[in-house]
Amino acid sequence: MSKTQHRLINTRAGSATSAKQQIPYVRIGRLIICFGLFLLIVQAPLVGAEAGMDPAKLKRIPVELRSFVENDSIAGAVALVARHGQIASLEAVGYSDIANHKPMQADNLFWIASMTKPITAAAVLMLQDEGKLSVEDPVERYLPEFTNLWMIQEKVADRLVLVKAPRPITLRDLLTHTSGLGDVSSPRPDVSLAELVMAYSQQPLHFAPGSRWEYSSSGINTLGRIVEVVSGQRFQDFLQARLFKPLRMKNTTLYPTRNQLQRLAKSYQPPDNGRGLEEVSIFLIKGGLASRARTAMPAWGLFSTASDMSLFYQMMLDGGVFEGRRLLSAAAVEMMTRTQTGTLETGWVEGMSFGLGFAVVKRPVGVTGMYSVGTFGHGGAYGTQSWADPKKDLILILMIQRAKMPNADNTGMRRAFQEAAVAAMVD
Repeated sequence: MSKTQHRLINTRAGSATSAKQQIPYVRIGRLIICFGLFLLIVQAPLVGAEAGMDPAKLKRIPVELRSFVENDSIAGAVALVARHGQIASLEAVGYSDIANHKPMQADNLFWIASMTKPITAAAVLMLQDEGKLSVEDPVERYLPEFTNLWMIQEKVADRLVLVKAPRPITLRDLLTHTSGLGDVSSPRPDVSLAELVMAYSQQPLHFAPGSRWEYSSSGINTLGRIVEVVSGQRFQDFLQARLFKPLRMKNTTLYPTRNQLQRLAKSYQPPDNGRGLEEVSIFLIKGGLASRARTAMPAWGLFSTASDMSLFYQMMLDGGVFEGRRLLSAAAVEMMTRTQTGTLETGWVEGMSFGLGFAVVKRPVGVTGMYSVGTFGHGGAYGTQSWADPKKDLILILMIQRAKMPNADNTGMRRAFQEAAVAAMVD
């Protein structure tokens, strides 16, 4: 076992890892069993102390999250707290499958939706580190179909007045959601990324590049296509070889295997009438979840676990290094995780800005009030959240699968989890 893996194993008593899993039930004598239990008990505060967390206060996290299960806000959740390179808390509450009474487990998979976007950005910055592209490059350098774009000047009655865009869109514009790029619906489940991005290029820009912020999944999908063109690999193959395998993210994928799908937490939403939750399919994914014929969506296609996501964020907190191997340059990490959008109004909650692929806390307020300036991360459509606070050396991952939330970035369960985790810090 590597040093990093050892540091990132949760051994806190009361976590989703049960005593049964940690101490095999074999008849090896009362003395040995008692000794094992003793080690389990004394190890719990040790891990919390080394991580700069109070284990007793961390127990507040499952209590808070269970209240949202009990009032039918969510079916269940997995919540991870890591600090100083160690997982201090990994809790699973509620159910992954209500109808079959399956308790949520720490290793359940979740559709992480737009939490995919920073990972796509990391792929782009890897290629910049290698000198194969620059974020300042025009998109048309790699995708000629983006040459001579038109832009909407105004709407008159039911028609658009178009003018030539004042400048080409750049990779930086795509990474910061300031390109103005339009969107189209995928015409079929197996459309290629190349075809989909070609369709984007035929839409008029919504505004002059760099002048406004408008959240753009089409822009991130376009970046994924650029990764393919520059690297000569399919997008999913690049991620697997360059990020997931080196980071040991064994449960992060665009295409879950049938075995992984057995651990997929089901998605729920409130019914139109009555109380409780009803099961729903993942609304953006067309075609079978295990089908590799589906379009690889760089903006929102990934499935993952809380533990896997903590590895990606730990690499970012460590300046692009994992287990002694550099995956991203320190300069690339710094570019991705600092504000790149100036004074533009961005994000889904107050006080936010955008780096390259990451949302960045510019002014801690409301649901981000417990974070430091410069905290970076991203949320997903079904309420998943992943954030790293460099000043606190803290990673918080929340995994839920709840559709039809008014604002997936501004939820009571997110705030309650984050407040409980930060309140457990002891240094």
